[in-house]
Amino acid sequence: MPVTEHSIAFGPYSAVITTRGGALRELRFEGRDLVVSFAAGGSIPDYRGVICAPWPNRLADGRYSYGGRSFQADINEPERGAALHGLVTGREWELRGKSGQSVTLGCTVEAGEAYPSGLDLAVTYSLSVDGLHSEVRAVNSGTETAPYGLCPHPYLVAGASPLDDWTLELPAKEFMSVSADRLLPEGMEIVEGHEFDFRAARRLDSVRIDHAFTGITRDDDGLAAVRVLDPSGTGVELAWDRSWPWVQVHTADKPTGKDRLGLAVEPMTCPPDAFNSGTDLIHLQPGESHAAAWTIRALG
Repeated sequence: MPVTEHSIAFGPYSAVITTRGGALRELRFEGRDLVVSFAAGGSIPDYRGVICAPWPNRLADGRYSYGGRSFQADINEPERGAALHGLVTGREWELRGKSGQSVTLGCTVEAGEAYPSGLDLAVTYSLSVDGLHSEVRAVNSGTETAPYGLCPHPYLVAGASPLDDWTLELPAKEFMSVSADRLLPEGMEIVEGHEFDFRAARRLDSVRIDHAFTGITRDDDGLAAVRVLDPSGTGVELAWDRSWPWVQVHTADKPTGKDRLGLAVEPMTCPPDAFNSGTDLIHLQPGESHAAAWTIRALG
């Protein structure tokens, strides 16, 4: 049988990468979880750890127009009438390279009713003393210009306490308001004076978030980071560079079942429904490539 999981390790860090969705299944530091994991077999719950491409988040009605043509993607979120998280989250990715501390997986998208051009995707996960470094590189392998967007989908775990007790630092000045029924974009709001203002670290309490943020504050190297800390002093940070002007944050609220198990932190190259709005959309010419990277590291 083909190998579908790949374990890597470096110092106190270990990770398990699965070919299902190119996903990060486990990430641990000194034996403690830094992300919400999932079982080795079966479906991946809540898109945990998958790579979302060639668009992140929701595409309204699965429809868009590009280059004078109309495209229709399958609706995989029927309750909201949306094509969610692109075309490769349910795909089996192939192994393209592996060492003791890194692994590279690849996947291709064919031109068709849902997408105008061929696309080759490769994700590399690499552990070092500074945590898990990940990068997705996309190449337009077809003959037509193609719209493109990307996000990873990890759920961070600060520690053993409930999520409500965690402290969140989110360096964003604006967020995108969404419709209550479909979670589709409605407009932009500032966080100042709003319950979503976590620019100064504070306790999450019962705040419910499933929104895209922008107006990101960065350091002198262009890096931004979301940090969550447990009352015990442990925590986790996700950092990203200027390739990602947006970040989706979700408190993993569920109407039934296990609730608020982790904090989804998803750097995004474009906001939800960007294939229709055009906001921060990448236009890949034939043969052109795009790369974007992020890092998850332990705190405390």
